[in-house]
Amino acid sequence: MAEEKTNVMRLLDQKKVPYTPHSYDISDGALDGVTAAARLGIPPETCFKTLVTVGASKKNHVFVIPVEKELDLKAAAKAAGEKSIEMLKQAQLFPLTGYIHGGCSPIGMKKRLPTLIDASAESLPEMTVSAGKIGRQVTLSPQDLASFVGAAFAEVSKN
Repeated sequence: MAEEKTNVMRLLDQKKVPYTPHSYDISDGALDGVTAAARLGIPPETCFKTLVTVGASKKNHVFVIPVEKELDLKAAAKAAGEKSIEMLKQAQLFPLTGYIHGGCSPIGMKKRLPTLIDASAESLPEMTVSAGKIGRQVTLSPQDLASFVGAAFAEVSKN
């Protein structure tokens, strides 16, 4: 039986963006990105998480960084042209993006937000991001993702 497509997959299909869908078991409640990468059998440096922030200007920004790294708030603020930046409160994520924590994708948010992808992705042949549901991922080229969401690449993560 074919797995149900997520909205992310339908959007990519509409624009004829090539991708590979993946799903993994979440029944044990392990929802972190490093576990997702391991369960998919992909290197963690090619698996990315989507973080939504709010800047000093009150504008929201999206950052796509490797699952094993943290957002460098100073570098992120500088790259986004903000004085400072902080993580969006979890309760605000769904109303803003349409996604829940653990299933947030840079693709298909309720409204397009300024997006920066960590520079480490730029030279990768492919990267994996959330397909918009916990336990679902898509693998695509970093350039296709950047083009689709209107993102730029910048050094925004730290170990």
